[in-house]
Amino acid sequence: MECATGIPILLNLRAAPNPRARIVGAIPPDGACIRNLGCRGGLSFQEFTELSPAERKQREREHPRWCRVEYRGVTGWVAGRYLAEDDCRR
Repeated sequence: MECATGIPILLNLRAAPNPRARIVGAIPPDGACIRNLGCRGGLSFQEFTELSPAERKQREREHPRWCRVEYRGVTGWVAGRYLAEDDCRR
């Protein structure tokens, strides 16, 4: 991700699953090997399969998914919409 000026945007690690919680670290755009320690919130499988696209979008806004992650020794919460599965071979 980059902003309009071309400066990379960091993904903030937060102390709690809240966009206003204290920032405890950051993950760069090319960050890899992020360990997912569990997520909460977001759509259930039933909601995902039964709701219309508009209803799913509204539900996601009302109940966003937050994931607790560890990146380079720092543990914190990030908005789940910014995470993607990847293969991390060490």
